[in-house]
Amino acid sequence: MKSAAAARVANAGRQQPGPRWDRRTTDLLAGSARLTDQGAQLATADFAAWLAGRGREHSFAVERIDFADLKGWYFLNRTGNLVHQSGKFFTVEGLRVTTSAGLFPEWHQPIIRQPEVGILGILAKEFDGVLHFLMQAKMEPGNPNLLQLSPTVQATRSNYTRAHRGSPVRYVEYFAGPRRGRVLADVLQSEHGSWFYRKHNRNMIVETRDEVPPHPDFCWFTLGQLHQFLQLDNVVNMDSRTVLSSLPAVAEGPGSRLALHPDTEVLSWLTEHRSTHDWTITPVPLAGLPGWQRTAREVSRGDGRFFDVVAVAVEAASREVPSWTQPLIQPHGEGVVAFLVRDFDGLPHVLAHARMEGGLLSVVEVAPTVQCVPENHPVDKRPRYLDQVLSARPEQIRYSARHSEEGGRFRNAVSHYLLVDADDALAAEPLPPEYTWLSVRQLERLTGAGLTVNVQARTLLACLRSAAGTR
Repeated sequence: MKSAAAARVANAGRQQPGPRWDRRTTDLLAGSARLTDQGAQLATADFAAWLAGRGREHSFAVERIDFADLKGWYFLNRTGNLVHQSGKFFTVEGLRVTTSAGLFPEWHQPIIRQPEVGILGILAKEFDGVLHFLMQAKMEPGNPNLLQLSPTVQATRSNYTRAHRGSPVRYVEYFAGPRRGRVLADVLQSEHGSWFYRKHNRNMIVETRDEVPPHPDFCWFTLGQLHQFLQLDNVVNMDSRTVLSSLPAVAEGPGSRLALHPDTEVLSWLTEHRSTHDWTITPVPLAGLPGWQRTAREVSRGDGRFFDVVAVAVEAASREVPSWTQPLIQPHGEGVVAFLVRDFDGLPHVLAHARMEGGLLSVVEVAPTVQCVPENHPVDKRPRYLDQVLSARPEQIRYSARHSEEGGRFRNAVSHYLLVDADDALAAEPLPPEYTWLSVRQLERLTGAGLTVNVQARTLLACLRSAAGTR
């Protein structure tokens, strides 16, 4: 792409409008973001005690088990795929990928196939003129600390249609069926493309004027309080983070400051990387998957890298079904997920990566600068910019927290999320073709388009907003 100086000249006079939201919504969000210490229901200082109290109120337990002890799950004789007897929920299958992009031209792996579209929905409501968001203290078997802050509704179609024959999902009527409020966001988004095969969820925020029936596992928080909680390790779950990333910006920047690259050039950059590489992505049987082996307790690689497929037995008194068994993906090592950040003419930009992942519907989405588990990569195949992130000086780090990935399918999957100021030398040098600088507003617009920005980058967008709100 053009040099920074040339791009600024080319941009002169070009209008790059922000997302079009009505003034009432942006004013409400700005007011809610400013209120960091106290919400209508709970003070921020009392949050930790409230969350711990919800954990003590219910009985939770997760135990590793043999595959033979799974109830309702079994391996198909012909393919070896791991399936549920109902034909619903999800299956664990194999995947073969060949590609001309990235560090590895071919690989095989297990992957979760879950074709149904779930609902991730946050209910919003004004209290004394301040917009609040209804969040749930929800147990997920894969979370390292089990209980985290989730959206109002976090449910697969199998769950909210009660395929498990459990109790109804609370508040789902605000998001499924006839509308019971004003829609602030409604967009399809991808999930982890390395572990899910073409999995999407509907990310929704609905504002209601109804009197919402209270429940002790749910609490109303301001946007400012949620920004405070995003500074904490393993508190705000992945599903909450992706829904919060779909909110409109709380304030628009000055229109005279333009992004380094116009939107049309950014879209052309992404389209090029979606169309010029070769790849073949083929579902294959889990049985006999090259490089993988199945024992009584796990499906794993012989070299101990990447992840295992394991089985667990779960007890959770607060869930729609109080006990069940299921497979989970359990990664090896902690992830590193980071955006390098730089201001150009006073406008914040992030260094984005057009990243290929075998499970994504469009194969390539906008991703963070760095997204990997360092231990999985040999010295001669270290991901680009990883060393710059890991060697960052304390004064370069704008944001740092550890967050769990999706706890309903992944066990102890934790990544270190970072926003790191880029060195002057990096900001001036030519970029590899699969990287480009995006303004934060451009990242927001791409997120709002759906199926364009991956889930890790959406988490970092939510974190970036929270960091800006706490400085």
